[in-house]
Amino acid sequence: MSVISPIQVDPVFGLPLSQPVGRLLLAALLGLFLGLEREWAEMEAGIRTFSLTSLAGAVFTLVALETGFESLLLAGGLLVVAQSVLLAARGFYADRTLKLTTSISLLVAYGVGALVASGSIFAGVAVAVVSSLLLVLKRELHDFAGALTREELRSVTEFAILAFVVFPLLPAGRVVVRGVVVEPRVAWLMVVTVAGIGIANYVVLRIYGGVGVVVTGFVGGLASSTAVVGSMLGHVRRRDELESYAVAAVLLAEAAMAVRNLAIALVFSFPAVLVDAVVPLGVFVVGAVVVALRGTDWDAAADVDLALDSPFSLRNALAFGAVFLLVLAVGTVAQSQFGTTGLYASSFVSGLVSSAGATTTAVLLYRSETIPASTATVAVFLATGASVVVKSVLALAGSQSFGSRIARWSAFLLAVTTVVTVLVTTV
Repeated sequence: MSVISPIQVDPVFGLPLSQPVGRLLLAALLGLFLGLEREWAEMEAGIRTFSLTSLAGAVFTLVALETGFESLLLAGGLLVVAQSVLLAARGFYADRTLKLTTSISLLVAYGVGALVASGSIFAGVAVAVVSSLLLVLKRELHDFAGALTREELRSVTEFAILAFVVFPLLPAGRVVVRGVVVEPRVAWLMVVTVAGIGIANYVVLRIYGGVGVVVTGFVGGLASSTAVVGSMLGHVRRRDELESYAVAAVLLAEAAMAVRNLAIALVFSFPAVLVDAVVPLGVFVVGAVVVALRGTDWDAAADVDLALDSPFSLRNALAFGAVFLLVLAVGTVAQSQFGTTGLYASSFVSGLVSSAGATTTAVLLYRSETIPASTATVAVFLATGASVVVKSVLALAGSQSFGSRIARWSAFLLAVTTVVTVLVTTV
């Protein structure tokens, strides 16, 4: 009995690849693509070897599908493994170093051919592209990995546990706990997403440092807009001439926070996407960016470094998850006991602590059809506005000029966004 599924070509690639000849040609081309870097690096196996290996994988797969003789496909794979072992042994004998990259790449090429021939065109192309990138970015990847500190390596490992170990163990679907409707996987995915943004932001800041307002303000705000405010306060206290830069950085951090909340509203409300939130939050983001970039001292921007101590903190991630669950419980109870007004109040108060948590609460209530889109949009705006208020209050701890400029521009942006929100939700 055959264990290989019948061919079902990915629809996106159309009719030509539904024919065996088309898939064979694509397999050969993808193998050639994989072999380009090995040829350029003057390895033992180059363009022809890789192309023929992918073509062999495709041929053996088609034969197995047509005749049911699947042992031929296995035999081809074993042949590639044997060839790879011989290449590795030859390299070791020549210079006493074990080079496995080319050997593994040949096995990948064989797999790409098998994927394409079986109809998984998109998967085959994706594997070929990712593998080629890994080969081309050899130096960058080695430099990055070699420069990792123990703390950074630990952070990445902890993040992987959250994303790939804990997430699959959580129950799928909705769970009702004392009247509170929770989707465990969606809620945990929210924690993983925020943590992932923090890691991505850390990498960007590590690569580019403090060069540019966009990097230090906007990208920094994706992880923690409050941290950006604290950092800018320190810079302003040390150097008064950096005030205009600091104002721009804080406003861009607020814009980044709004972008993050909008992304949460759109992604986590799928399939009934909360499109009503796009206009009000979009207006705030555009307004904040325009105000921030207007009159910024770009020369001073290169002298500022916004550094983060760690790319990821398991304690902070779990704390965020706990706060989020608390916000969700408070928001649900407020909605059931006090109606829409209670939800709005809890969204604003919760937004003072975690705008992302309050936003997700509103989105999950919308997903469960507890509240309509207009109510969810207002709740998201209130959570975002509360976070902006917090940043304005924190900025007052600096110089009077710095704090008043932040407060004035933030109030203006919130006033405009309030009008837009009212129009969107009532018209």
